[in-house]
Amino acid sequence: MAAPVETYVVGVGMTKFCRPKTRKWDYPDMAREAGKEALEDAGLKYNDIDAVVASYCYGEPTCGQRAVYELGLTGVPVFNVNNNCSSGSSALMLARRLVMSGSEECVLAIGFEKMEGGLSEKYTDRISPVGRHMDHMVNIGAEPGLISPKMNHMTSDVIKLFAYAAREYIDKYPQQEVKEALVKIAYKNRKQGTNNPRASFQSVLSMDTIANKAVLCPPITFGMTAATADGSAAAIVCSEAFVKRRNLQAKAVKILAQNMVTDLPSSFERSFIDLSGYAMAKEAASKCFSQSGLTPRDIDLFEVHDCFSCNELLMYEALGLCPPGRGVSMVENSEWRKNKAGGELCYIDKKWVVNPSGGLESKGHPIGASGLAQCAELTWQLRGQAGKRQVEGAKRAMQHNFGIGGAAVVTVYEAPACVASKAKL
Repeated sequence: MAAPVETYVVGVGMTKFCRPKTRKWDYPDMAREAGKEALEDAGLKYNDIDAVVASYCYGEPTCGQRAVYELGLTGVPVFNVNNNCSSGSSALMLARRLVMSGSEECVLAIGFEKMEGGLSEKYTDRISPVGRHMDHMVNIGAEPGLISPKMNHMTSDVIKLFAYAAREYIDKYPQQEVKEALVKIAYKNRKQGTNNPRASFQSVLSMDTIANKAVLCPPITFGMTAATADGSAAAIVCSEAFVKRRNLQAKAVKILAQNMVTDLPSSFERSFIDLSGYAMAKEAASKCFSQSGLTPRDIDLFEVHDCFSCNELLMYEALGLCPPGRGVSMVENSEWRKNKAGGELCYIDKKWVVNPSGGLESKGHPIGASGLAQCAELTWQLRGQAGKRQVEGAKRAMQHNFGIGGAAVVTVYEAPACVASKAKL
């Protein structure tokens, strides 16, 4: 049996994310901007791309084709992906698998989204793909109906699901200061986001504002929430042979492992936490650690799906950073450190930096682009190109991206310096 094809990210691009309708542009403009930056970052031309995987949720069929026609008309295959909030990382995974299969050597994954504001469903004359999840949420104890008359059902139900997951965690570990930890996580992400010029929000919210202003569904407040946004992000995935032939070793970030897990039986049992993706993330991370031979202690930084700060807290445990019930103590044991560029980063449990980009809570959440924006951030970090956000000495990173309906995608990356040192052995 032939050895598996090693895969690398050699170019990334990302627009500034912005609140919906605050910038006069459309999805082809977004994709052109992010795709062009990714190509320039890799030193490649669109003619070098063998295939494209495009991710988006709010758009008509073949938006991927229309988007990349802004980069060129070369006749290459274009595949369109919609996996809710994990669409971007799903596109990355499919791009990687195309390369691993040997059928392609260089594939562009590109995600974009032009949001209307809140979340929505377009087709009301057929079964909702997340209806089973939302019905089950009520069946196991959630209050039916909207959390606010100003919200549509989809936005309301998503907020409610994660709020009830947070309440379950509070009930399960009653001796801990869970609400305070949620405030600290949101504050951390907002503060780290001040150093990200591509983030929608670049100002710090006080802990008092985060804790008390605009309560959406207790314990979730607006300050603990990722707002929707418009924007695009892209990544170019290549084989090892392509990297060597084009002399891209110095910028090639290796994908060590990657796994997607969809809903498990536990998703529809008696836990809001599992219904909101905990078990899926845990399984995907476990597979990544098994494939890579690494442990959580070998990872230096994470980009996790902080759609709400309570989900980041849950991911500390799902991704193996600590045993169940210890996430709060990790937050309490955190410290802020300055880096050489003059930025300041929070080290969770004095070990890990989580969401140095500011996470979804600072960047905003253009659904089809978020997973690829996470990839872009980790690529910059592992190359040492993150400026004031730079996690010094970062060698390995993990990404977690989640979409209700459901799919959790976890990816492990390794810095170019680590790859180069291994090659010399």
